Amino acid sequence: MNTSELLRLIDTIARDRNVDPELLFVDLEQAMVSAAKKHYHADEEEDFACKIDRNTGEINVWREQDPIDLSDMGRIPAQTAKQVMIQRFREDERDSVFEEFETRIGDLATGTAQRYEGGALIVQIGRAEGFMPRREQIPGEQHQPGERVRCLILDVRKETNQVKIVLSRAAPEMIRRLFEVEVPEVAERIIEIKEMAREPGARTKIAVQSLDSRVDAVGACVGVRGSRIRNIVDELGGEKIDIVRWHESSQVLIANALKPAEVVEISLCFELGRATVVVHEDQLSLAIGKRGQNVRLAARLTNWDVDILTPAEYTRSIDTMESCLTGLEGVEDDMTDRLAALGIISVMDVEEVGAEWLTEQLEMDPGLAAVMVAAASEKAKVVAVEQAADKTASEKKRKAISAMIAGGQDPKAAAEAWAAANPPKPKPGEPSDPAAAAEPLSHSVSHAGEGAIHATDEEAPAEGGHAAPDGGINPADAADAEGPVDPAERADVAGTEEAVAAGVAPSELDAGPPTGDVSNLADPDLNPLGGEPEDIEATEAIQQGGAAEMLADKTDPLQGVVMSDPDEMELPASSEASAEKP
Repeated sequence: MNTSELLRLIDTIARDRNVDPELLFVDLEQAMVSAAKKHYHADEEEDFACKIDRNTGEINVWREQDPIDLSDMGRIPAQTAKQVMIQRFREDERDSVFEEFETRIGDLATGTAQRYEGGALIVQIGRAEGFMPRREQIPGEQHQPGERVRCLILDVRKETNQVKIVLSRAAPEMIRRLFEVEVPEVAERIIEIKEMAREPGARTKIAVQSLDSRVDAVGACVGVRGSRIRNIVDELGGEKIDIVRWHESSQVLIANALKPAEVVEISLCFELGRATVVVHEDQLSLAIGKRGQNVRLAARLTNWDVDILTPAEYTRSIDTMESCLTGLEGVEDDMTDRLAALGIISVMDVEEVGAEWLTEQLEMDPGLAAVMVAAASEKAKVVAVEQAADKTASEKKRKAISAMIAGGQDPKAAAEAWAAANPPKPKPGEPSDPAAAAEPLSHSVSHAGEGAIHATDEEAPAEGGHAAPDGGINPADAADAEGPVDPAERADVAGTEEAVAAGVAPSELDAGPPTGDVSNLADPDLNPLGGEPEDIEATEAIQQGGAAEMLADKTDPLQGVVMSDPDEMELPASSEASAEKP
């Protein structure tokens, strides 16, 4: 071969494969040494060497320092040299691909969908193929061959014969990268995304904070008439995004994360890492969300275990703990208040924190603390049995009402019929007067102490309280149009109000368990009207008891976006310390 032709070929291969030419020269030299050894049947001890001039392309081979005439070598040594060169060139190309994509881990990449292999999507990204396993795909999303795919480079690793590039569209980090692309303030670090919680394909919550007092974090992320956020929602196939304003106070942040539900009270227990949130009956469905989605994402966003309780449930829990402990010898009258100030609101909490913690925090006698824990443990068993019975009764009621609705009755008539056939029986210790039983939070204020914050309409204005900049629509309209629940869920809330008017306790129709435990909220059987609500037209929902607000314009450019207000809530001086994150 002409030496100049050799140099040209090496240069062409280096540019096409993005490989250093020096590596190709070294590979060719090793291939020539292998061919010479093959030709002379040399053993391992014999010394062969090859040198290719980088300027002229001249090839020189030596055997024990004696020059070898390359024309003496035949077809078999040439074939050996070819195989060695191909193998070494592939290894060099693989190393080049690895080095290129290793530096791009965590970045967005745009490729072309090729095919599915065992559920995994193969995407062509430049000169390499990426691998998107099923778990990293957005549920329900399908890509056709040749379709453009934007994804996150999740990992790059070497395997036996290839470089494996793992791609993802389900990772939370992809949301951050999309915001950096669409929102210049995020890319320039003027706005910081503090926390994210995502359920791919369904909903994402992000907490944002502005480092410049002149820039509104939520407004900048949404854009004029929702232009910025709409591009991100479209890229994710309609996945809803809640933008929450970050706050250093855990209580304010939790209240923001649960919007659009209005929070009455939040009690934090730092020992258990749990936040007990009290909301009114009509806000319970909004706070919990569809199959517990809203409260589940809020818990992950704030790094707190979040329990949702109604005022009646909160009061009942405090009363049970008070009746259990105040009768013990040596227990002071204000013990329940002191425990509630630390976020301990039930006998189960007393049992869980243990005697050692009570002794340290309350500076009490260890023996008395042990007695309190033992009494709470016994009472907790009774409460667990009562809760199981309540759940069974609620399930029985749900099935009965669902059967009547399936038979042609409307929800209100079905609730009235069930209430007439099953009059409520007051539990021991509860007032028989329904008005007295409905009296809100008889203990919420006195037992809240430093571990609670009260949110009223004046203290926590909705995001819609601020005018949208540059002619943008009122964000409150967007929150109403696309909150954590869809219109069918609003119809469920309206149906609950009708049931209340019929004399049925709203808590008995709620999808959540009596204690508000997040872990059980994903059970579709807990929906009192039978599983996940079906999508219905707005006018039909109103005929069935839905809210009139469902007739809002469905072409709202902010559909799918819920914005949370900064909640300029002033914490009492006594609660500043307890409001901080642990």
